[in-house]
Amino acid sequence: MKEAVFPFNKFLGVDPILGPEMRSTGEVMGIGKDFASAFDKAQLAAGSRAPESGKVFVSLRKLDRNDLVDLGKKLSSQGFSLVATRSNRDMLNEAGLECEVVNKVSEGSPHIVDMIKNDDIDLIINSTEDTQGVEDAAAIRCQALVHKVPFTTTVAAAFAMLDGLRTNDQLTVTKLQSLN
Repeated sequence: MKEAVFPFNKFLGVDPILGPEMRSTGEVMGIGKDFASAFDKAQLAAGSRAPESGKVFVSLRKLDRNDLVDLGKKLSSQGFSLVATRSNRDMLNEAGLECEVVNKVSEGSPHIVDMIKNDDIDLIINSTEDTQGVEDAAAIRCQALVHKVPFTTTVAAAFAMLDGLRTNDQLTVTKLQSLN
């Protein structure tokens, strides 16, 4: 598994969303016995490994909400407590999952950016689609970068990250020469 490395930490206050003009400053590789362990090693090497527990903010666009309950269950079973915007929180609560509600940035304080600034959030999973959501997400990503809170903007990456976290205690070194 290869992972690009971007110098976002040198541009604090700038939205770290990838665009076509972005250039990586290098790449790292993670080799594992399966995708999960390779993904985890690549994230570790890129310096963006997620915490193993803590408070996670989840806000998914409507297109991704079919995966919200499964994602919430997986996060809860791996020791995370959930924080979400109202509609996401309602879906998680209906599925029997405990979840704290937080305002969107556009809904006024106290909102998710306030929680990030107060170091109350350990991980962010945020996908967006509408104009206001994109503006809110930019503010969230900028503060996540400043406060060193790992984040992902896709559901697929969130599931891969959680699978990878379960392999942390099984990290091994593989020599490139031993690969066929």
